[in-house]
Amino acid sequence: MLRAGIVGLPNVGKSTLFNALVANAKADAANFPFCTIEPNVGVVAVPDERLQVLADISKSKQIVPTRIEFVDIAGLVKGASQGEGLGNQFLANIREVDAIVHVVRCFDDEDIIHVAGSVDPVRDMEIINLELALADLAQVERRMDRVRKQARANKEAQAELEILQTLYTALDAGQSARLVDLDEEAAEMIKTLGLLTRKPVIYATNVTEDDLAAGNAWVEAVRAVAATENAKVVIISAQVESELVELSPEDRTDFLEALGVTEGGLKSLITATYELLGLRTYLTTGETETRAWTIRAGMTAPQAAGVIHTDFERGFIRAETVSYGDLVSTGSMGAAKEKGLVRSEGKEYIVQEGDVMLFRFNV
Repeated sequence: MLRAGIVGLPNVGKSTLFNALVANAKADAANFPFCTIEPNVGVVAVPDERLQVLADISKSKQIVPTRIEFVDIAGLVKGASQGEGLGNQFLANIREVDAIVHVVRCFDDEDIIHVAGSVDPVRDMEIINLELALADLAQVERRMDRVRKQARANKEAQAELEILQTLYTALDAGQSARLVDLDEEAAEMIKTLGLLTRKPVIYATNVTEDDLAAGNAWVEAVRAVAATENAKVVIISAQVESELVELSPEDRTDFLEALGVTEGGLKSLITATYELLGLRTYLTTGETETRAWTIRAGMTAPQAAGVIHTDFERGFIRAETVSYGDLVSTGSMGAAKEKGLVRSEGKEYIVQEGDVMLFRFNV
């Protein structure tokens, strides 16, 4: 299951956002630093309107969306890498996630305390990113000390040491490890380090409802920094998200339209996360269930089948495949077959976003 960690300075809206995203989660959201003292974890369904459409076509008994886990991590402060605030224990939590959602405050409200005394998102980003880089620097340094002894007589250790030295130089200069260009073999070699600054980042700019549609000058400042880091930016309003939870689907749509946006923060965050991690969704449908499956871009049909069960990959014969659009336009799998829109794909086929698939296998 995909895991995303929500981080940021104290009082930027992390827990309010988490509560809204996870709907029935009970993360505290109070106006004082370190309100969150244990990571809050919530699993949410990935919104996908295609599932209901397919379920109606197939008369499915149930719908099973793919899911994502959000982890709300305590607010970090300057010095976190040395244990300031609640420091190191929470940096360890971040090492376990696939992507980081970095919530940045882009609104002014004198009633909500800012730990640094003023609103300045670029400064806030630098504080968090520097602490993550310093934590990574210490991690790399410890690993270098261990590998250096082995490198005297081991070529593999020598290769790892060179990679570590490259990372150390970058981190020591305050750069993120994800900006260091590593080939696949090198990246795999340092994977166990769980470097925080190597993880993909989405900056969630937390604004008032008035700025949700167009953003503001603070959001643009965040975008400028993100562009240099290959990071994504989404505009969210934690307060709006908390209000959406209380509304029916119809009222939710009307509320968002009145604010000038078409989707809520959850969908925006998930879309950005999928794009950043290179993920795709394929679908299966029948009378028993209609279901979404998450795979990595570039996966072949057998590999995609293996996400359902290893036996499907091991005994793969073929995949009966139709695009979601073609299936919906024809109205049924039978009609799609009659029009020649259902393809028989073999072992080399690369699964595409929105493919509706039925796997044939034999074990």
